[in-house]
Amino acid sequence: MNLESTKVVVDKSAEYIFNALTDVKNFEKLMPENIAKFEVIDENCFEFGLKGMPEIKLVKKEATPHSKIVLGAASSKLPFTLTGNLNALDANKTEVQLLFEGDFNPMMAMMVKGPISKFIETLSQNMHKL
Repeated sequence: MNLESTKVVVDKSAEYIFNALTDVKNFEKLMPENIAKFEVIDENCFEFGLKGMPEIKLVKKEATPHSKIVLGAASSKLPFTLTGNLNALDANKTEVQLLFEGDFNPMMAMMVKGPISKFIETLSQNMHKL
């Protein structure tokens, strides 16, 4: 299952956005209002929970300076990645798009598609809070 957020333009440099996203504690600023839990495990990992959803632990998997950050599920039960693609438009404007890729059975995919779509859309819309 592959999902894409809309592209958002943030009035910050790609370097600033990249550095903010590589610091996992900053993801708390991007979370939806219905967050029930957010905990930094270490510099590469955090766990969060939304009301009515299971808690998810994300680990930083890959970081390409100023252009891409990849987070992945720490559990192999629900294998997925969340990729942030950064595109510098100029010195102080960056286009950000989030991509979700998950390997789910059809039933699971049907159940999680709506909530995950809404979740990544909220994350991207909150990028200006970084």
